[in-house]
Amino acid sequence: MRVLLLCLCLLVPGALAQVWVVPIKGVIGPANADFLVQQLEQAAEANASLVVIQMDTPGGLDTAMRTMIQGVTQSPVPVATYVYPSGARAASAGTYLLLASHVAAMAPGTNLGAASPVAIGMPSQPGPQEPAPTNPEPESTPEPESDKPASEQDDKVVARTTLEKKALNDAIAYIRSLAELHGRNADWAEKAVSEAASLPASEALEMGVIDLIAPDLPTLLTDINGREVQLLGQTHAIDSSGELVQREPNWRHKLLAVITNPNVAYILMLVGIYGLILEFYNPGVGLPGVLGGICLLLAMYALQMMPLNYAGLALMILGIILMITEALSPSFGLFGIGGVIAFALGSTMLMDSDLPGYQIALPLILAISLTSLGVFTLILSMVLRARRRPATTGDVQLAGAPAEVVDGFPGTGRVRYGGEIWQAYSDQALTRGQRVTIVSRQGMVLSVSQHKESA
Repeated sequence: MRVLLLCLCLLVPGALAQVWVVPIKGVIGPANADFLVQQLEQAAEANASLVVIQMDTPGGLDTAMRTMIQGVTQSPVPVATYVYPSGARAASAGTYLLLASHVAAMAPGTNLGAASPVAIGMPSQPGPQEPAPTNPEPESTPEPESDKPASEQDDKVVARTTLEKKALNDAIAYIRSLAELHGRNADWAEKAVSEAASLPASEALEMGVIDLIAPDLPTLLTDINGREVQLLGQTHAIDSSGELVQREPNWRHKLLAVITNPNVAYILMLVGIYGLILEFYNPGVGLPGVLGGICLLLAMYALQMMPLNYAGLALMILGIILMITEALSPSFGLFGIGGVIAFALGSTMLMDSDLPGYQIALPLILAISLTSLGVFTLILSMVLRARRRPATTGDVQLAGAPAEVVDGFPGTGRVRYGGEIWQAYSDQALTRGQRVTIVSRQGMVLSVSQHKESA
């Protein structure tokens, strides 16, 4: 039996050893985090010998990054992260993922770093709010907090609040632990957070931040074949000689990548809300309700995976309610304008992240807000015009209107008015076909008198 298995392995090379190549491009978010974790799980089930993450990212969400890193560090299959092609980068969250991998490799012409939390900024230049002392006393100045040169201290990322200090210190401790996990330069890794430092590939290799530089994927696989790494606490030799398998996102991950774009999720939410409103306003149409329900569910699924600011969401809902109130019971613009303002403010606050890739585009917010304002301005103008028109129905329109006698009178009889036969009453003797004038209405009975011209 053993001889037979050995023959099968020789006849089918690479059947028991595959190298999976998993591309990670663009902003790191829920879609590519879910994709990578799924690929690592499937690679373990398929007994792959190596997973290569081919990465080019400007960074992304902290929650998605930590999910990906946990998947890498707990994977029973060794993971090599390769920043490729030339011109690619592993910035911010990408730096963390690169340092967490069992093999960290870069192509020539790539870079990494700038891993500071984006909500924490560099020190601002002195301005009018920070005047310099007019009578400095060098003798009484406090001792410097650090022995580093002033130029290096100026490069430090400044945490101005307790919350920012906690976030900064947590990020520093996290990236140092990832660097130390595989014996890489933890001091520079700390600078990537505390000073937003960046390095090109050549300097990163010299400083021990990465393991090697490879111009292409075949060269990388050749260079790391047989390299020993720490895999789940044990020494493991990498086998990168297997068959290359290029992995690609399936339709689910592609759909997730589209709908988790904040602008797309924002539009889906609005289509869903307005579709349901239209269906409730005109029940029985069907299409707005079905389309609105689908879009709203997709938007809710996408938003719960993103950093959502619930105060912004509440403002948006309040704005929509105020605009609906204006449409149904006009208040001469008060509810409409207030609703548009609340809606626009809520839209700008909706994403609880400073990452450019997770912000709703300002032109989109302005376009939707101005469109809503235009629609409700049009509704208000139509209401005002309708209020200025004279009454065309009711008792006001009946009084003084002409009618034609059908029969009867004096006493009760019938008259024709507006193509309809009405019961009527008059003390005067009236003849069939005679024109009369409606005086008033009592219930469904009209009071009539002779027309002035026939008096």
